[in-house]
Amino acid sequence: MSQIDKIRKMKPLWRAIEYDFWIEAVVLLLMATGTVFVYSAGASVNPQSDLSHFYDFPMFKQILFFPAAVGIMLITRRVNYRRFNFCQGRWRQSLTPYLLALSIICLILVLFFGVERNQSRRWLDLAPGPMYVSFQPSELAKWVMIIFLAAFLDRVGEDIRDFRKRFLPVCLLLALVAGLIVIEDFGTALFIALLTFLMLWIGGAVWWHLLTPLAVAVPGFLAAILTSTTRINRIKDFAASLFGQGQVPYQALQSLKAISSGGLWGAGLGQGVFKYGHLPEDTTDFIFAVISEELGFVGAIWVIVLFALFLVLGIRVSLHCRDRFGTLLSAGIVLAIGIQATVNIGVVTVVLPTKGIPLPFVSAGGTSLLLTAAATGILLNIARQMDQQTEEAESADAA
Repeated sequence: MSQIDKIRKMKPLWRAIEYDFWIEAVVLLLMATGTVFVYSAGASVNPQSDLSHFYDFPMFKQILFFPAAVGIMLITRRVNYRRFNFCQGRWRQSLTPYLLALSIICLILVLFFGVERNQSRRWLDLAPGPMYVSFQPSELAKWVMIIFLAAFLDRVGEDIRDFRKRFLPVCLLLALVAGLIVIEDFGTALFIALLTFLMLWIGGAVWWHLLTPLAVAVPGFLAAILTSTTRINRIKDFAASLFGQGQVPYQALQSLKAISSGGLWGAGLGQGVFKYGHLPEDTTDFIFAVISEELGFVGAIWVIVLFALFLVLGIRVSLHCRDRFGTLLSAGIVLAIGIQATVNIGVVTVVLPTKGIPLPFVSAGGTSLLLTAAATGILLNIARQMDQQTEEAESADAA
């Protein structure tokens, strides 16, 4: 019996509530918070912003992405999540195989035709020009892998314990996806690998099977680190500062200064000073530092509490969903958002080495925000159907 099946057999501790409503409310609050602080951080970069170049400024783009993300979330919440499943051999009717093929094709295309930004080739320009639209294939691959794993684990069931026929093919797929991503984006590749192993463990894989790919994965990731001077320097600087043998890296030092200067109540919305060229990536990876400076400890706790509520509600949906696919899919979505938020806040507070992981729903960035909103819409659909199923079951018991 898998870990998730053991937990689902436990008697629910809470009565059914409208999980979809509360999850949606939390996510909207996070998106609204992100939009306000991306505008606050980005507005100070160029005080003489030329509105004819509206689309060149992160804070202006975020104003467009926020309603687009809300629209995508509302659309995907109406799509029955079972359409992503391919249990009982319904491969052609499922959306997942097509999404998986699309993500792999995009990962290959970005290696040859990708646009280089910040010394990394991670984006495809879909519509070059003044109103350019760029797309990050690794973000799509991350969510598609979660959907695929949930569908695959639901289909094979206990057969995932078969190492050669079931477990090994998943590892080979992971090697293909992570191998294409790690060339330009080490953090996302490692993140996808971690999510894959967690979902396999939740889905019932034998624990020692999970150790066997490490013989290939660890040397592969070490090679990716050792062949990049930037990655080596980041780890060396972090290790040196951790043991008091070197200075804290510039980004981490500025982040700590911004957080500490906020105090309890902060400098006030829009009144932060570290965003004036002192804090790199203030609208994306280090947006949490801007929030902490301008709203202080109270603002930081506000964001953390919202993510904690999202995790609690998402876990409840996963544990009490009445079908295995919905349980695994919701667990994967919640894990992805929860781990990503934890890593981002860990980097900003210098608990972890610097890495380009955005804060879900909050950081600037179209691909990440829109795809995370789409995944949240799927979670909302699972929650809505779970509430309906629970109400039906209670009505039947009362009758």
